[in-house]
Amino acid sequence: MSHFSHLIGQSAELQQVLNTARIISNTDVTVLVEGTTGTGKELLTQALHNASPRSEKAYIAVNCAALPDALAESQLFGHKKGAFTGAESDHNGFVQQAEGGTLFLDEVGELSLAVQAKLLRFIEYGECQRLGDSLPKKSNVRIIAATNRDLLKQVASGEFREDLYYRLKVIPLTLPALHQRLEDIPVLAKHFLSSLAQKHGLPEPSISKAALKRMKSYNWPGNIRELRNLCESLLVLLQGNGIEETNLPPHITSYMPKSSGFKLPSAGIKLDELEVDLLNQALQATSGNKSRAAKMLGITRDVFLYRLKKYSIS
Repeated sequence: MSHFSHLIGQSAELQQVLNTARIISNTDVTVLVEGTTGTGKELLTQALHNASPRSEKAYIAVNCAALPDALAESQLFGHKKGAFTGAESDHNGFVQQAEGGTLFLDEVGELSLAVQAKLLRFIEYGECQRLGDSLPKKSNVRIIAATNRDLLKQVASGEFREDLYYRLKVIPLTLPALHQRLEDIPVLAKHFLSSLAQKHGLPEPSISKAALKRMKSYNWPGNIRELRNLCESLLVLLQGNGIEETNLPPHITSYMPKSSGFKLPSAGIKLDELEVDLLNQALQATSGNKSRAAKMLGITRDVFLYRLKKYSIS
């Protein structure tokens, strides 16, 4: 079984990310995983570690948002006894605990500028200096970071170091939001209902086409996590009875997608030609900058590159 098999879906948006992840999994390259909350960033990071030569070593996941500002440096890089009030013994930080393995820094944008500076030095030189130590020591750790923030905006506002941003983003992996891969909802719902039925010892319910259609018309602000929670709720409440559209909660059944403002001409259109035209317009408007062009079209850079390749646009 593939290490990435837990990331379920066949949409082009997801598969582009997974293809890149498979290519880089056997390297030590630094990775920045981007995506909104609930898209599966930690699941992807764990898969990258499990598929790497470091898989037999430690995988340490750190929620940077939960690190107290006063203790963040100590918790990440460790301290010597007596380094500060309350430091009653030597302490190995998360970096030392991940020796030989992978350190996953979730919500990396929450780190203070002072800790960012020390993290940058560690990434560049592999040196880790505990608080109270006179000299740094070498550490062999792969860094994978994740964020649901726009780090470039934080760079512009002075909240995040520009040099660290580009050092982390050697390989960017942007997980699509669920509303960008709606075709994956049936297989995701089936997977969650099956696995959760086993967990709770309940019969696996069927789900009607009408219910799935309604679910595919919803925008899923909570992404895959929200879908999983819905499946668990329906499974427990319905006790094995089939899931119909009427069983879905009101915020889903009453959801009305915003109109795009585009009206299909009565004569119809050629969708491929329209897509090619929009791709070229986006490239022209951004002077060939593919990341900005992708943003203009509301898709990820990986999907944008996939579309360019599909239509042989250089």
